[in-house]
Amino acid sequence: MSAGKTRLSALVITSVAGLLARALYVRLGRFEISEASMSPSLRPGDLVVTDRSHRPVCRGDIVVFEHPDRASFFLVKRVVGLPGERLTIESGRVLVNGTPLDEPWTTDDTGPDGAWDLRSDEAFVLGDARWLSSGDSREIGPMPIEHLNMKIVFRYSPFERFGRVR
Repeated sequence: MSAGKTRLSALVITSVAGLLARALYVRLGRFEISEASMSPSLRPGDLVVTDRSHRPVCRGDIVVFEHPDRASFFLVKRVVGLPGERLTIESGRVLVNGTPLDEPWTTDDTGPDGAWDLRSDEAFVLGDARWLSSGDSREIGPMPIEHLNMKIVFRYSPFERFGRVR
């Protein structure tokens, strides 16, 4: 291969690698968990990776979003109610359209009692450690889906808790 073709190949490979790295940088984020509101799933000091995908939000997803009243203050919560659903908290249980929600991620009772009718562009988010959680939908109301675009996909530290977050 001639020197000109070698340089061109190197330039193309470097350019493609640079574009891929930029796309990953824009799509992926990292955060340190600073509060216990998502315990035991996430604990203070855990380091996590988020994915800014355009996939629909699913029940059970753990999302990072900016507090609606505090710029640059990010919250971590779990999606429990989806667009168009009626979410009710009654006698310590979360009900979706009148059916108790199976929540393997928490053992806490949920309170206070209330009911929310989610619009077609809203979701309901709660912390796993309900008695420690503030800044969730019980306090700030349902969240616009467009604000819930950073899903936690991976914990990379501490090493003994390394892996997918459930």
